[in-house]
Amino acid sequence: MSLSPARFEKLVVDLLLAMGYGGGDLERGLQTSLTGDGGIDGIFNEDELGLDAVYVQAKRYAADNKVGRPALNAFVGSLTGEGATKGVFVTTSDFSRDAMEYVARVQQRIVLINGDRLARLMIKHEVGVRPRKTYVLRSVDEDYFSDT
Repeated sequence: MSLSPARFEKLVVDLLLAMGYGGGDLERGLQTSLTGDGGIDGIFNEDELGLDAVYVQAKRYAADNKVGRPALNAFVGSLTGEGATKGVFVTTSDFSRDAMEYVARVQQRIVLINGDRLARLMIKHEVGVRPRKTYVLRSVDEDYFSDT
């Protein structure tokens, strides 16, 4: 399955809303425009007044193309330019060791979500997935068999 960059960004925004960012309120989570977004693909206000925000970058990479330090460095630069302290960087691939070590040292709090974690979160929060079959597990009702 292939998604356009804009559609992948929307998927990430929808997932973060489903996870409770922006209070789950569409008005508090927005996808930025595709062109000229300054390296920011989504913004989530964590409170109604917009005093604290989480900035999002979404990269749709091939599985063998890891996100490296230069991409994270650019994201940190975008966060700094916005005066932001929190960010989430989501990719369909993975992150290089250098990128992960870099993020651990920067002043901003940045969460990295790779393709495997993205898939697990999509399933957990039911974004872009649907149940095929539901199984019911039954156990003995011990109250039914009690003499009292």
